[in-house]
Amino acid sequence: MIEKLPNLTIADPVGRNRPTSDQIAAFADTPTGFVADAMDGVGALDYRIKPVPGTPDRFHGPALTCWVGPADILGLLASLGKAEPGDVIMAATEAWTGCAVLGDRVARMAQIAGATAIVTDGLVRDRAGIREVGLPVFAAGAHPNSPHSHGPGSVGLPILLGGVPVSTGDIVVGDEDGVVVVPFARIGEVIARLEIVRELERKRDDDLSRQRKLPDRIQALIAEAELKGV
Repeated sequence: MIEKLPNLTIADPVGRNRPTSDQIAAFADTPTGFVADAMDGVGALDYRIKPVPGTPDRFHGPALTCWVGPADILGLLASLGKAEPGDVIMAATEAWTGCAVLGDRVARMAQIAGATAIVTDGLVRDRAGIREVGLPVFAAGAHPNSPHSHGPGSVGLPILLGGVPVSTGDIVVGDEDGVVVVPFARIGEVIARLEIVRELERKRDDDLSRQRKLPDRIQALIAEAELKGV
C-alpha cells in the first residue's frame, strides 16, 4: 500500500523534446483528418473531446503534459508556470466527470502564460467566461462543480489522454472534428506523408468536381462486394 503520494512531480526540463519552429508551422491550417490519414487513420483522442462551444476551434502546437488526480487541479496549475509560448497544455484527468477541471480564470492564466490551447479529457465550467477569454479549449463536456488544488499531480511526464498516449513535445492538432496527436519521434515522417495526403485529397476533389457518377474506385468496391455476396 502506498501511504502517501507526492503532492506534485515535475519532470526535469533539461533535454525536453520540442519540435522546431518549421515542424510546428508545417501543421498550420491542417485538418485533423489529414493528420490522422498521414498516420494510417489513427492518433485521434476520444470523440467526446471537442471545442467548448463558441471558442476558437482550430489550433496546433507542441504538447506540455500534466496529470491531475480526481477533483484536483494542482498539476494543471503547475503546468502554467512551465508553459512556453505556443504550447498546448494537455491535462489528463482519467476522464473524471465529478467536477470541472478548469474554468475561465485558468483559461485566462494559460493565455497569459503563452499557451495556444488547453485540451482535457475532463470537464470545464464557466463556458461564457471561457468564450470571452478566446483561448481554444477542448474538453469532454461541462459541469458546475469545482475542484480543489491539493494534489497529487504531475507536469511533463507521459500521460494517457482520451485513450491516446501523449508526451511533452508531441505535436497536437485540433479542429471542430476533434484532436489528433503526432508522437515526437514521428513528426518528420508525418510531415512528409501529409504532402501525399494533401495531393491525394486535391486529386479526389478535382475528380469529383468533373464527374456526374460515382468514382470508378467506389464502383469497383461495390462490384467486388456484390460478387462476394456481402
